[in-house]
Amino acid sequence: MSTTLELNYFNTFWLKKLKNVVNETPSAPAAPYNNVPRAYTSVPAEDWYIEESRIRGGYNNLTVDLGVKAYIAEQYPQQQNRINTMIYSGIFNSRTGVNQTNQFSVAEEITRSVDPANGSIQKLYAEDTNLIIFQEDKVSRALIDKDAIYTAEGQALTASGRMVIGQIIPFAGEYGISTDPFSFAVYGYRKYFTDRKRNAVLRLSTGGEIIEISSYGMHDYFRDRLSQTNSDGNSIVSKIVGGFDEHTNMYILSIQYTENILELGNRNYTTASFDEGVQGWTSFLSFKPSFTTSLNSSFYSFYDGKPWKHYQNTVNVNNNFGSFYETVYDSDVTLILNSQPSVIKSFKTINYEGATGWELQSMIASSGDTSLPIGAFTQATTMQALEQELFSLKFKKKENKFFANLQQPISANAGQTGEVVWGSDISGIKGFWSTVKMKLNNTTYNNIKKELFAVSSNTVESSY
Repeated sequence: MSTTLELNYFNTFWLKKLKNVVNETPSAPAAPYNNVPRAYTSVPAEDWYIEESRIRGGYNNLTVDLGVKAYIAEQYPQQQNRINTMIYSGIFNSRTGVNQTNQFSVAEEITRSVDPANGSIQKLYAEDTNLIIFQEDKVSRALIDKDAIYTAEGQALTASGRMVIGQIIPFAGEYGISTDPFSFAVYGYRKYFTDRKRNAVLRLSTGGEIIEISSYGMHDYFRDRLSQTNSDGNSIVSKIVGGFDEHTNMYILSIQYTENILELGNRNYTTASFDEGVQGWTSFLSFKPSFTTSLNSSFYSFYDGKPWKHYQNTVNVNNNFGSFYETVYDSDVTLILNSQPSVIKSFKTINYEGATGWELQSMIASSGDTSLPIGAFTQATTMQALEQELFSLKFKKKENKFFANLQQPISANAGQTGEVVWGSDISGIKGFWSTVKMKLNNTTYNNIKKELFAVSSNTVESSY
């Protein structure tokens, strides 16, 4: 492919071909986001760089004598991607005005490579005098401004020197960050990240130990979520976003997909939080961030190109709790009641401690028995309303606690309420255990915090 160079004076030039780039012509983003950078489009006539051989580029100036130029005749005159190699430039000092970031001296050892068998380098994180290197299948650390010298007994001694990137030491464990550097988050000396290839969520602790925090009660969940595929067997995980919430001291992880998933409520994402205080995953969240970060103990997330600050009462839809990106979501808590696991029990009532407004959305026993939904407590102001509340399937309030009798739905065969005896005794639902889902409608309560402290059930041992 030939090209024309327009020159105002005679000079000598060397041309070198850059790496061939696949033509990519992306569609223009919708307004108002037309300033989003577009993918590079290859133009064969422009995929060259020009190096001038005359000093200052002046007419008849001296030429740069490099001697024999055998290196110009390359067998593969294209760029190379060194996916496992790091390179560093000169120093930058803003106080003295020294800026040598554009200097790469070939006379010095300025490159350092890691094992290419562990994949490409996805993330670099500098911590004190160590550089943590996250590859697809391995995590290592490199010494900064010092190197390790080993004694005859095999003991490592560190010595300062001119070497910028010193000895590279891998951490124990066959874990990496896969191709999800956005899952990385750090707080103090704890680093969090995911390894999609191994279906694990990980934490790198101070002592250099990699711990699989997804195994804290959520191993099966993250195994299924990180390995989610479509009908063709291809992964539909599009992006994994991680961040540390300094407001609640939790690691926030959002796994996002290219398709909606029925198990997730027909949504294309799942967002969960990990709490070091309880060593477990405490909650699922309703927002889908593009990026997250913390600043001055405040948590921010980015969505639709805008930053959003969490945990504050600002002007949004109805100024409610449970509002993310100007959309109000209901709050729900799912728990399992399993006292005396080997005993078949009759769950007679459902009780909770907390604020007014919580409802029983569903309660399903291990036998398949289900309870009718139970509405939120409402304060009666008249005798007629009090009479209606007594015979309605809603929570009743007594001594600042809320309770209700469990009632099975009407049987289609019997045409009557199943196994419910009205009065002081009620049979409820039977099983070894039961799954309870409590729900709060945040739209109903404007800017009012509604906490749920405990949920329990009165049970008796079944007679059969």
